Amino acid sequence: MSATPPAPAAAYVIGHIVIRDPDTWVAYRNQVPATLLPWQGEILVRGRRAVELSGRSPFTDTVVIRFPDTAAVEGWYHSPAYQALIPLREQAAEVVLVGYAM
Repeated sequence: MSATPPAPAAAYVIGHIVIRDPDTWVAYRNQVPATLLPWQGEILVRGRRAVELSGRSPFTDTVVIRFPDTAAVEGWYHSPAYQALIPLREQAAEVVLVGYAM
């Protein structure tokens, strides 16, 4: 009897955002979902800061994206489709993206 290998752990990208150009941000944001599809990425949260409970954050917005694993995170970020959006993102906002494995 062979053991079933464990399923890959989900991975998440959390983005902390300060929007500088709202119109350009909307153009960028509207194009991101299509870049996620080949990597099975799913946007779980797109939100604006409502209240600071502890400490001070310079960021006003947050996004949380779930992927099946860290390989998918890296594949998405380095894909030509997403790389093509980075100049638009950099024009629109200050964005810190961090990947987390569960």
